[in-house]
Amino acid sequence: MDNLSDIRNKELTLSERIKAAGKLAVAFSGGVDSTYLLYKAHEVLGDDAIAVTVKSQVITKEEFEWTVEFCSRNGIKQTVLDFDVFAVPEFENNPPDRCYHCKKKIFSSIKEVAPEYLVADGSNVDDQGDYRPGMRAIAELGITSPLKDSGLTKSDIRVLSKKAGLPTWDHPSAACLASRFAYGEKITEEGLVRVARAEKIIKDMGFEGIRVRVHGDLARIEADPADIELIAYGHTRKEISEELKRLGFKYVTIDIDGYRVGSMNEVL
Repeated sequence: MDNLSDIRNKELTLSERIKAAGKLAVAFSGGVDSTYLLYKAHEVLGDDAIAVTVKSQVITKEEFEWTVEFCSRNGIKQTVLDFDVFAVPEFENNPPDRCYHCKKKIFSSIKEVAPEYLVADGSNVDDQGDYRPGMRAIAELGITSPLKDSGLTKSDIRVLSKKAGLPTWDHPSAACLASRFAYGEKITEEGLVRVARAEKIIKDMGFEGIRVRVHGDLARIEADPADIELIAYGHTRKEISEELKRLGFKYVTIDIDGYRVGSMNEVL
């Protein structure tokens, strides 16, 4: 993490970039990055900053409702875009570049509902270090990434979010539910619902920052390394196994490497 002086300089650069945009439509998912970007855009531009939230099968009901509550509480205009991910031909078959096709359609739709605004996403500097085909779609459509362009990392954004009093400053990283499926594995609506329920079951037991990765009938649980032992033994292990098998998984396993961003990309 950079020192506070460096982070502050990046924050000033961010404010200048947002001001230069004039009117900004932030693709708002409710995650750490887009929440901070939206907060800052509203601080700088007031009503000339709006949120556009995509409501689809790859975000949970709880995540969507949180975005509505945040915008309402902070007096931010929010446009909700209903989007059927299965209308994207490549989505269901889940190729390695699935995210490119999905992002291309989603951000094209955002531009259509906010034609008077410059559209911004919440990518940060750290997103450049992983396989992210969706970034290509962002570039092709001329979507701006103010956080990344200002040099802000994920840890910088958490520091600034905490300073701003945003509840997301210590939230675990979020990602669309499609990222839970091994590439080439067909994604279905039932499968998306099942993985969302599986993760909620484990989170309700007090474990944050977990992922349930899907490999056919096998559920591979990624968790904070500090929580692996708690999950793997005794009553908790048995309860998680029983609940996930009740959802339809035949095998339930724990990844001893723990949670890491983009683990499905390790096979590429």
